[in-house]
Amino acid sequence: MNILAIGAHPDDIEFGCGGTLLKYSEKGHKVYILVMSKGGKGGDLEVRQKEQENSARILGVEKLYFGDYKDTEIVQSQKLIAEIEGFLKEIKPGFIFVNYFDDTHQDHRNLAVSTISATRYIQNVLFYEGPTTQNFTPNVFVDITGTLDTKYNCLNAHVSQVSRTNIEGLSIIEAAKSAAHFRGIQGRVNYAEAFNSLRLFINT
Repeated sequence: MNILAIGAHPDDIEFGCGGTLLKYSEKGHKVYILVMSKGGKGGDLEVRQKEQENSARILGVEKLYFGDYKDTEIVQSQKLIAEIEGFLKEIKPGFIFVNYFDDTHQDHRNLAVSTISATRYIQNVLFYEGPTTQNFTPNVFVDITGTLDTKYNCLNAHVSQVSRTNIEGLSIIEAAKSAAHFRGIQGRVNYAEAFNSLRLFINT
């Protein structure tokens, strides 16, 4: 199966669904990543691109794609919808993961809403959460206890971003660990990633 994870910025995907993607990759599924912006507001573009490439190797990604949008300037538009549709035609994913639409960062909101339109014929579309997500009510949980340490390695690959949480003394690793523990408690496992489903087909 082909899996496509879409993120507005480098490290969005790793925080939201890195553990789940690792499970897919380890089971032989092909994982693709599309990052719409290289995150220039959060650091040097070349540095952040290299960090994302390093993380993608740890994830076992089949192919990494970058969009050409500027950080903070991803807008909901027909152009963005068409671009996402182009990647869908190329990759033919069975599952889509993307930022949640209720978020304090405009890039996350706009990407999510455009993805809803672009994926209208895709059966399985799941929204993941991030540190700036609001009002997130998950209805799907994935046990990532076995991939948690490797997820941290993926986040640590984004060296320039580890401490950029805008919360004094809190690293992105600590934030991810807290989220995984909390969602694990909700899902009745040690550590989990949580998702809100636009559509989810259970095939038995």
